[in-house]
This record gives sequence, structure tokens and C-alpha cells, in this order.
Amino acid sequence: MAQQIRRNGASGVRRAAKAQSRAVTARKARGSASGLIDRAMGLLPFTEEQWSRIWLAMIIGAGVGVAFVIASLAGVPALAQAQVARIAADAGFTVQNVRVTGNQRMDEQQVYARAFVNRDQPMPEVDVDKLRAELRAMPWVKDARVSIQLPHTLAIDILEREPHAVLEKADRLMLIDATGVELEPVSAEKAKGMLRLAGPGAGKQAKGLEALLAAAPALAPKVEAAEWVGNRRWNLTFNTGQLLALPEGEVESASALVKFARLDGQNRLLGGKVLAFDMRTPPRLYLRLPEGVAQPKLVGGEAEEETT
Repeated sequence: MAQQIRRNGASGVRRAAKAQSRAVTARKARGSASGLIDRAMGLLPFTEEQWSRIWLAMIIGAGVGVAFVIASLAGVPALAQAQVARIAADAGFTVQNVRVTGNQRMDEQQVYARAFVNRDQPMPEVDVDKLRAELRAMPWVKDARVSIQLPHTLAIDILEREPHAVLEKADRLMLIDATGVELEPVSAEKAKGMLRLAGPGAGKQAKGLEALLAAAPALAPKVEAAEWVGNRRWNLTFNTGQLLALPEGEVESASALVKFARLDGQNRLLGGKVLAFDMRTPPRLYLRLPEGVAQPKLVGGEAEEETT
């Protein structure tokens, strides 16, 4: 009997030793894993305080989500939304900051004025689609992206319209984009060097004018003003002060401009003594000269002096 007791005692010691060994191994494994996690966390660009806020946001967000799901399953979505908003507000998830990016020319205070209407509003109640629509209604805004960044920031990214020309109105000069959208009034000093449009309805024809000038890229940089005449055709004024009257119709006016570019390349029409060129009745090209100037050389046998 004594011998059996000794064997049991030895077995118990071995079991205790194995258990202690497993405990040591487990502690080492936990320490190694913890060290790896700490090193991985250290590589991320967040401070300990920021990590705490992130985890808090995740926990509260999960709680808000659960509350919303429960209330929705209960058949009371309006109550669910109100409950979610209350929880978010109690947790500090309200609009406190607005961050605007992408704007270069427009007054960003106009964006802040619209966004801060939502100030102190619980984040779940912010209607980002409505705010985006309001921003897109602003003259300079071609498009806008609105997002919620917890805990309390509205992020707004603006895609601005590009100024293209200056529209001459009865009482002011107006900056417009390539589609004719009026952006803002502009002074004569700031309008220098920009393409000028004139005539009733000229702004709405800005896109068509751009396509017309693209037909003759060598001439386009020399055009400093364009007048939309009778809501049907263009008069172009070059930086030499000379005027070109084009015919009606997209195809006809483009063909006439291409022909004029070819003739100018052959005969140096721009910069000469001719005051105006009239191509309203193709294929003829009429020239208007200052008084007392001799009739110019015929251009390709198609030019005629204007007899007005």
C-alpha cells in the first residue's frame, strides 16, 4: 500500500509541473501576441487618445445600429429614427464642425452658411442629399459631395465650374462657364484678356460658340469678342480689331470659319487694312475698307469690295 501511495504522489508532481509549464507557455504566447499588437498599433498614425475616440465611436455606433434595428422590427421606423438621434445627441454625435475642400475661386463662406444650418443637429438627422442639392444650386458649384465624419464633422468636397468667358450685360459684366452658367459679376479690369460675349441670348450659345471655334483652332486664340446677332448667327471680333460676319447654321458657320482660316493663312487677311469680312452669303467673301483706301487684291477670286 505504501508503494502505491508513492507512485500517486510522483504522478501528481508531474501533473503539477506540466500544468505550470503550460501556464508559462500561455503567458509567453499572450505576451508575444500583445507585443505584436502593440507594435502594429504603433505603426498606425493615431494617438492613444484618437484610438480611444475611434473605439468609442464604434461601440456607440453599434449600439445605435442595434437600437434602430430593434425599433424597425417593431414596426415603428419614425420612433427608431428619433431614438437613434437621441442616443447620438446624448453621446455628442452632433454637427459641430464643417470642413470644405475643392473650392478655389468661390467664396467658401457661402458653403459654411448653408452647412451650419445643421449646427448642433444629431448626425443621424442630417439630410446630406438635401444639403448636396442646395450646394449644387449655387452658381460656382458644378457638383458637391457631402459626408458625415463621426463624431461631429460634416465633410464637403466642392467641384467648381471653370470660368470660360465674360458676358456683356446692360449694367454689368458677368463671368460665365463654357455652358453659359452665370458665375459672378466681374470688373472690366479682371475681364481683360478673356473672351467676351454680347447680344441677347449669347450666354446660352456659349457651348455652341466653343464648338464653332474648335473648327478653326489656329484662329480661336485670336478671337477676343463674339456677338450673337438676331438669335441666329455670330459676328467675331479678332484681337486686330477686325470683324468677321458668319452665316447662319452650325455647319455653314463652321465651314465659313474654316475657309476664312485657310484664306488668312494664304493671304494674311488679319492685321491688314480690311475693317470687316462678310461671309453671310457663301461662297462670296465681302471686304469693307476704310474710306480712301484702294481696293485690295482679290482673295482667291472670291473677294469683293462691299458697296454700301
